[in-house]
Amino acid sequence: MDLLITGATVVTVDPQRRIIDDGAVAIRHGRIAAVGASAELAHHEARRVMDARRKLVLPGLIDGHGHAGHGLVKTLGGDDGEAWYRACEAIYAGASSGDFWHAEALLTTLERLKAGTTTGVSLLGGGDSIMRVDDTLFADRHMRAVEQLGIRTVLAVGPRRPPFPHRYIRWERGRREVTVSLADQLAVCEDTIRRWHGRDGRLHVCLILPVVHPERHVNEATPLAEWREQADAVRELLDQYGVLFHQDGHTRGTIRYLHDQFGLTGPKSFFSHATGLTGDEIALCAQTDSRIVHNPSAVASMLARCPVTELIDAGATVMLGSDGTAPDRSYDMFRHMFQCMRYHRYHFHDADVLPPGKVLEMATIDAARGLGLDHEIGSLEVGKRADIILLEMAKPHLYPLNMPLYRALYFANGADVDTVIVDGRILMENRRVQTVDEAGVLEYAQQETETMLDRAGLRTLLATREGFWGRTHY
Repeated sequence: MDLLITGATVVTVDPQRRIIDDGAVAIRHGRIAAVGASAELAHHEARRVMDARRKLVLPGLIDGHGHAGHGLVKTLGGDDGEAWYRACEAIYAGASSGDFWHAEALLTTLERLKAGTTTGVSLLGGGDSIMRVDDTLFADRHMRAVEQLGIRTVLAVGPRRPPFPHRYIRWERGRREVTVSLADQLAVCEDTIRRWHGRDGRLHVCLILPVVHPERHVNEATPLAEWREQADAVRELLDQYGVLFHQDGHTRGTIRYLHDQFGLTGPKSFFSHATGLTGDEIALCAQTDSRIVHNPSAVASMLARCPVTELIDAGATVMLGSDGTAPDRSYDMFRHMFQCMRYHRYHFHDADVLPPGKVLEMATIDAARGLGLDHEIGSLEVGKRADIILLEMAKPHLYPLNMPLYRALYFANGADVDTVIVDGRILMENRRVQTVDEAGVLEYAQQETETMLDRAGLRTLLATREGFWGRTHY
């Protein structure tokens, strides 16, 4: 054995949902070789034995939806949503170099790692579908950062909204403006798949299209034929490479429209937010086995509700996402699990809705199933990849040491994660990250943020917004 973890409370999330007191996990060649009581596994010889007394061992958490780029935007604009969206356009298309995307990926992957997320989905941009797909450089810089940190990722790339072409500014050899067609963006996406999808079994690529709201997006300037041309081109890549399809921002009517007009629902499709769905759309998701990512901490969830319990009861797969890291939410999946419970219990005025175990499933095995990875990750079972986190329970807010899983899901946060293991490799132990210089990452991120703000002329958005103090509303 390469590593034997002993003495822990082991939460397997296996089909029997075993919780093993004084449990152990044995790891060989990056996979789980045995799970059981410490006494039962004591005969295993290992290069290293890790004493995990007073720790909770869990499968690594999975974040089903986030945004690359946002980590250096964060709270810019001070809760002014329109200003924040305009900033995303200015930054992602105009003020971001390869160094920006590299520094941002190092920072946010470090954040995910330290909070116990071992697999995360990241869109290469955001705002209103501002994808940085004018050159493979930007995906390359992002993926190299994630590769260095050591967690798993699914990078979502795809074309922007029509009409085309779109304008971008590049900074690698001085300021240079380029225009990019639909064909150009699709070529970048295809090249990104070829370069990165499946590398080391940890790095994956999926394709994304902007969500079409027919009343807003289908008109004389962008007729349905243009949307179909774009969707058909993406479908060809999906069929050719077998990657997943993702969309961000579904709400009432848009999943039905996607199904009827473009035929892009199904078990290899996963849709974020999905707020305000009709009963017909809930049934459609279950019938087509389309997967849903619920982001309970997102602004979209304030405006309308994702019918999580109804989707699950209908037979659909629902996973959790952070929608991180901006404008007002982190990559801490413990925070989002707690928010998920509160959000739906308040809706139904019923404290029995969404028990903690179900919410943990949404961030582990259900999320793995949603990404088509449940044969490899999402639970602690023999043969699966050794993606494991250890939660330090010897803390005032988590004591006494009884009902540890309840205690963790109601009281823990990302800062309680002590150790993170991916593919059997220890990436963090005693909260010390092994793969990067943390102080160096923070300094790099700060430098690239300052450079970006100067390029974009956005320093005015750093000011505290009027109405921050002394009022009930901005």
